[in-house]
Amino acid sequence: MLSKKTKYAIKALVVLGKNINEPPMQIARIAEEEHIPKKFLEQILLDLRNAGYLYSKKGAGGGYSLNKNPADIYLVDILRITDGPIAMVPCASLKFYHKCDECHDEVTCGIRKVFIDVRDATLKVLSETSIAQIIEKEKAPLLDL
Repeated sequence: MLSKKTKYAIKALVVLGKNINEPPMQIARIAEEEHIPKKFLEQILLDLRNAGYLYSKKGAGGGYSLNKNPADIYLVDILRITDGPIAMVPCASLKFYHKCDECHDEVTCGIRKVFIDVRDATLKVLSETSIAQIIEKEKAPLLDL
């Protein structure tokens, strides 16, 4: 399940992407528009800024803006910044690997093999989906679930 931190990060990036040609947005405005607790949003935006995705300006007319084109911000990177591993089990993780304590033999572990497939499928979607694509998807109605 997607954490609130990740969901709020994506929502903030989407609203900043929609306002890319506007002056920087204040945290209070983003928080109000997206129904995100302001204090929580402050930490999320700081993490995204430190990772190079946002620019911040202090003072009058200050706020946050995207430091990258929305088409160059992929969900896989945002998830790793906000939540860490993509894989659901540590032995299937590419960047945060560690052996499961209860595992007897990784080579033959069926659970690991299934969750490597899950990881790979998830990575494919997240690596191919940008903030720009989410903005475009919001313009079209959802027909099927």
